[in-house]
Amino acid sequence: MIYTKDLSKTFDKFTALNSLTCKIPEGCIYGMVGSNGAGKSTFLRILSGVYKADSGIVQIDGENVWENPSAKSKIAFVPDDIYYLQGASMDRMAALYKSVYPNFDNETYISLANTFKLNRKKNLNAFSKGMRRQASTILALSAKPKYIFFDETFDGLDPVMRNLVKKLICNDVVERNATAIITSHSLRELEDTCDQLALLHKGGLVLESDTENLKTKQFKIQIAFNDEYDISRFKEIEIIKYTKTGCVTNMIVKGEKQEVLSKLSMLSPILLEALPLSLEEIFTYEMETLGYSFENLFEEVE
Repeated sequence: MIYTKDLSKTFDKFTALNSLTCKIPEGCIYGMVGSNGAGKSTFLRILSGVYKADSGIVQIDGENVWENPSAKSKIAFVPDDIYYLQGASMDRMAALYKSVYPNFDNETYISLANTFKLNRKKNLNAFSKGMRRQASTILALSAKPKYIFFDETFDGLDPVMRNLVKKLICNDVVERNATAIITSHSLRELEDTCDQLALLHKGGLVLESDTENLKTKQFKIQIAFNDEYDISRFKEIEIIKYTKTGCVTNMIVKGEKQEVLSKLSMLSPILLEALPLSLEEIFTYEMETLGYSFENLFEEVE
């Protein structure tokens, strides 16, 4: 299990993480999304032992990670900004991985390299951005770590390769009961992959939920009445966003759908309909409640 408590990290007066606390269970795919600068990459670098936290606790299976080879041997990290040894080929990097990871599987490595149709002898600097990311993913999966972290995993991959990487990550988690953390700016990429989803903003964890619960606990309501009314009519409903045009109101609400519909039905509306939200819509509305929206950003630019 991954456990962090009050995790904080600051760079040159910029707070990347601010008292972040979370528990990530074994055998799941944990997705992290957030605004630019929310702290996703910093979080993964601290978990991997690349950065040292300024304060707080970060443990993997009860062990502190910083300067702990035992804990680090359980972790593989595919960063957003991928680095390889100067002039290295995939085979040379595989030899390095074998020296670090005792469970490195050479058969898996060769099989995946063939699947992705990558030249194992070629200089990695001659690879495209997407091919370098593919190579890094192959090496990480071949290491057979208990924990595997992907930062902006799908960046630079074409649709076919994105689907292949998703399938490989899912299979790895299921077959070995591994734990994967994936960060991305694209909720669409995480929607059909992750078991749990966390939303970061300004270095803090503002939302964490099972993916299915997150999608079913928030939804859109369209409702209308014959008489004049305002938002005060819905005081028993938790409303995230409210807009009214004429007699018709559109609301984004939180709660149990049937319970909400039951309460609204008692108001005798002439129209009542519940519509599902995509994860991208949920993310947008949650960020708006935190003051992070296009309108606010545009005002700051002006």
